Parts: sequence; C-alpha cells; structure tokens
Amino acid sequence: MTLAMAVTKRLGPGFTLDVALSAPTGITMLFGASGSGKTTLLRCIAGLTRPDEGRIAIGDRVLFDSKTAVDVAVQDRHVGYVFQQAALFPHLSLRENIEYGVNHVSSDERQQRVSTIAQSFGIADLLERRPANVSGGERQRAALARALVTEPSLLLLDEPLSALDHAIQSRIIDDLRRANDARRIPMIYVTHSHREVYALGDRAVVIDRGRVIASGTPHEVLDRPQQNVLANLAGFENVFDAIVVERRDVAGTMECRLAGWAAALEVPLNEARVGDQVRIAIRAGDILVGNVEPRGLSARNVLRGRLVELTAQGPTMVAVVDAGALFIVHLTPTGAESLHLRPGKEVWLIVKTYSCRLVTNTSWDS
Repeated sequence: MTLAMAVTKRLGPGFTLDVALSAPTGITMLFGASGSGKTTLLRCIAGLTRPDEGRIAIGDRVLFDSKTAVDVAVQDRHVGYVFQQAALFPHLSLRENIEYGVNHVSSDERQQRVSTIAQSFGIADLLERRPANVSGGERQRAALARALVTEPSLLLLDEPLSALDHAIQSRIIDDLRRANDARRIPMIYVTHSHREVYALGDRAVVIDRGRVIASGTPHEVLDRPQQNVLANLAGFENVFDAIVVERRDVAGTMECRLAGWAAALEVPLNEARVGDQVRIAIRAGDILVGNVEPRGLSARNVLRGRLVELTAQGPTMVAVVDAGALFIVHLTPTGAESLHLRPGKEVWLIVKTYSCRLVTNTSWDS
C-alpha cells in the first residue's frame, strides 16, 4: 500500500506548499527545517487542513481530490496521527486513552487490542495510571499505542521524540521499528534531526520552503547533499566556500583553497574546473584531532591549528579550531581529556579526502 499525493496550499504572502510525493510501506522521513511546511503537509493528509487543489490517495482509496470534489472526513480517513506532545486526555487512564479510538468494537476485541499494543510498547503494567503519573517517554508510548490500536492504513508522526532525551528516544525508535515490521503500513515521520532519519528511515524526503528538494534512501540524501540548505540540515557543521586551484585527474582529486582563509583542502574530483567556485561540506564528527604532528597517514588533509574554544554540548565536546580556517570538531569527553585540550593549545586536524563533500549549489549568497 502506498500513499500518493500532489497538493498545493497557499499559506500566506510568499509561501505556498506545493508538494508531490509517494510513501510506500515502511517509514518515510519528512525532513526539513522549522517552517518548511512539514506539519502543514501532515495536516493535509489527515484532513485537518484542506489543500487548495490536488489529490491524496492511499492505494486505491482517494482521501482528497479537488477535481472530483472528494474530501473524506477526518474520522473516516483511517489515518493515525501522533503529535509532538502526547496529547493524552489527562483525566483518563492510559488504558482509557488507548481504548478511546476503538470504542466501536466489541469489549472482548477492545481488551485484546489494548493488551497486545500495550505489551508491544512496554506499558502493560502502567495502564491504570493517568498521564501525569508516568514519564514523558511512557506518555509518548501510550500516544503511539493509541494511534496504532485503531489499525490505521497510514500513520503520521509529527516530531514525536523531540521533547525526549536521547536514551528514551533510542528505546522508542526500537519500538517504532518493531511496529513497522509488524504492521507494514506507510508511516510518515516528520523530523529535523538527521540522527532520527538515519536511525528509522527506509526513505527520506527533504522539504524546504514548501517544496521537495531531495528524496531517496537516507544515505543517498544525507551523505551527499546537493544543496547548501541540505548540507546544513544533514549535520555538516563545516561548510566552506572555496575555489578550485588544481585538478589531479589521475588521483581523482582536486585542491581547493577556502575563500577568505589560508587553508586548502584536497577533495574528490568532480566536473569543476580550475578557478570555479565550489562549496565544501564536512561533518564535525569526521575530523580527527591530534596533539602531535601525525605521520604515515593515508589521509591527505593534515592541518596545523590552534584550539580556539572547547565546550560541552550534552555528551559531545565541541571544539573550534583555527587551522587556516575555523573548523568545528566533535570529540568525546574522554578523547578531549586524553589530548589535554585547552584553548590556545596547538593541535592537528586530519580530514580524509572523501569526508569532504562537494555541494553543487555554489551561489555564495544562497
């Protein structure tokens, strides 16, 4: 079963949602920055927002068609929806919240469905508690159970893990994988976290300013970003404008000097010619740090620099290093401690050639 849609919705001066996409069985990650139109797209699918024109169908079942005046009511679309906040009824127990969507079935079937889904999400022993008396992760598991107990033909998830810490996110991601394996329905999962795209997605669709700008497997879309906006979304913390100064066709590489900086990088060869402007994207986690000059490495980019700043961001140490350009580098706390890093310390950066991704959108004012 596949969701197929092509819709247009004018949302105000200068912004129109104009999206065509398909979501087959499995988890499709809808990825983009805040304000790009992701939630509006989900609301159009669910029937909470009416498109100006277009068509939405799940398999052979049409949910909306502006040409034939079809607009199936929200309650009849058979679509599950999980919001960023769990949105449980506070005066009802978890059991009563989960049962809410299946009041139309017999008591025996209702009990069986609730018991099965609660067991699969690890909340069977919490069913008599109210939402205020369980953790945030347990509330979100109950919200997922409530959406899936109805046996929907499509599940929409709008940043359901963004308010939870990483450990809880990881456990619920495992729950969702199992739910996907068991039900095999299309699931559209909205996120702005590239971590979630890699962890969950069978497919990724990137939306920017109301338009789809990329689609494919997570690795196809995020490992080789074709636009500057996508490089930023995909977690490439270092994005440099550069000029090609030498092509090395035999080696399959070329040298690029970073615009406005003293540093140069060897990057994979592409169609750019000497003198062309390019944009280079490097993930902070792909840069290695040493406190002595490294020797005998296959990596072609070894840069001498000085540590400018070192801060902790959750479980990650973020270093800013001036190595002819300002590089952002991620380390573990143990790694930073073993190198005795402190501002002003001389360090060496090691960057593999193929960790340097060339972004084809080379307009420097974009």
